[in-house]
Parts: sequence; structure tokens; C-alpha cells
Amino acid sequence: MTASSKPIALVVFLENVGHITGLTLPRWLMSVIDWTTEEYAKLMLRLYGAYRRYDRVIILEDAAATGAQLLTTLQTVGGTHTVDLLLLAHGQAGQIVGYRGQEMVGEATFTALRQLRATAPGALDLRAVYGLNCYGLSLAWQWLELGAQAANGAVGVNWFPEPSLSVFLRNWLAGERYSVAVSRSNGAANRWWGRILRMPADGEHPWITSSRQIVVGQRDVTIDRRER
Repeated sequence: MTASSKPIALVVFLENVGHITGLTLPRWLMSVIDWTTEEYAKLMLRLYGAYRRYDRVIILEDAAATGAQLLTTLQTVGGTHTVDLLLLAHGQAGQIVGYRGQEMVGEATFTALRQLRATAPGALDLRAVYGLNCYGLSLAWQWLELGAQAANGAVGVNWFPEPSLSVFLRNWLAGERYSVAVSRSNGAANRWWGRILRMPADGEHPWITSSRQIVVGQRDVTIDRRER
């Protein structure tokens, strides 16, 4: 089975935690935000056709949003499917924030994935990794090392999960190139929030600078093909 003929799978790492950067919120409100944002993300996946475009969609949320479960899932599906990974979680430099904000997905998980790829090269077939996590660029190179063809990441705190997610999904699932989908997503977020934020006279707002998405990779891809 060649890479181009393999079915494709989408793995979604989904954990909002209910945290908003810079704010201390009561636990009940965090629970409401956590549930609402996760259900919204799942709605966007259905609205824009993820279940029609992918042969398999796997969502790791709540107690399944852990490094161990991500490793197991990628190991299980990676040998039979080409995998795209969607990271809808908070992040820190070199880490993804998992279940309840207490599970940190970092070097231990990446080390295990590198070992998996080294010992069984056909067991992990990553294609594109799209993330809304803060400091996502600090992880983008690790995804490429694991074989991903393209990845993105925010340079710092990502203040604009929306409209970033919806614009990316709309473009990517419609067949647009990965780099274009990310660029349009980041551009839409900058324009939308630029109208709301008080922009400094001598440049762009620091939130826009921090949220800038950088695309790295070996080749551009679409949902249908590895390159275009």
C-alpha cells in the first residue's frame, strides 16, 4: 500500500480546560467554557465536512487528552492510515496542555514517538499538523522530525482561536493547500481582532504579533494529496 493510496485519518487532541490567559475564573465558569468550546470545535468539524473528507476521525478529549493516549492512538492508526493531527488545546513552550491542565504532553511523548518511528518506520505516517496551542512553533520542528510534511505554530501566546479555527477548517476541508489555509486563517483573525483591539500608532498590537502563525514543512499538502 503506497502513501497516496492509504486512507486518511484525522486525530483531534481536544482539551480547552476552561482557562483564559490572564484571568482567574471560578471553577464552575471554567467548566462551562471548557464544555462550550469543545462542543463548538466538534460542531465546526461536522459543519465543514471533516467526517465526509476523512476515512476516520478520532477525537481525544477530556480524560483521553493525554500524552499516553496520543501515543497509543498515533501508533494504532499510523500504520494503516495517513494521519493529520489537529491540536485544539492550550500550550506552553515545548508542551501541549492536556487533561484538566494537569497533563502536560511534552518531551516524553515526543521521545516515544521518535523511538516508534525509528524502530518501525511504517508505523507512523503523519502528514499535516495544525495547532491553535500557544507557543506552537516550539513544537513544529518536532512534528517535522516525526515525518509530518507540514506544520504550523504561533510564535507566542495565541490570543485568537477564532476565527482562526473555522477559517482554517473551511479552507482545508474544501481542498485548499495547507499553507494557504493557515495564511487565510491567520489573516482573518488579524483583521477581525484588529478592528476590536486598540492598535498602537507605531505598529501592530502585541497580541497580533504573539499570535502570528508560522508554517514550516518539507512540502505543501492538501487533504487529497501530499503535494500540489
